[in-house]
Amino acid sequence: MVTAASPVQRKGASVWDALQDVKDPEIPALSVVELGVVRSVDVTTDRVHVELLPTFLGCPALEMMRDAIRERLAGFAPEVHVEISYAEPWTSDRITDDGRRKLRESGFAPPMAGGGVAALPIALVPAAPCPFCGSRRTLLENAFGPTQCRAIHYCTDCRQPFEQFKAV
Repeated sequence: MVTAASPVQRKGASVWDALQDVKDPEIPALSVVELGVVRSVDVTTDRVHVELLPTFLGCPALEMMRDAIRERLAGFAPEVHVEISYAEPWTSDRITDDGRRKLRESGFAPPMAGGGVAALPIALVPAAPCPFCGSRRTLLENAFGPTQCRAIHYCTDCRQPFEQFKAV
């Protein structure tokens, strides 16, 4: 037996769709959903509650994300509440497949799924594949990129510098 979705369920799906329009302030090619920072959405007839996970403690983009989410969801309910949650840590495994593709297309190397280091017999950081030419002949130039969640690499084949999201 198939039952029709309730108005609240339909509104919840619409809220998730609307969150796809909210871009990460530091990498506007990615939505907050694709980045995996939206932990949960709770919708009632008079309230929308969105729970965000910070990529790092002290992430400078959190307030911008919070404001953008409130603005985008303003018409969905009289009250839109965006909570920064520490209930579980954000990990780079939360980045969606579309998010990883969009990172590559924007010149960022996405982190390896599963963190990449735990599967190796010796805890060595694997080479980040170049988002421009695909080569693994890359060097870590600086572990500290423009934000805490990114590092700077250099490709020895195409000679392009690029940023990589750190696996967390």
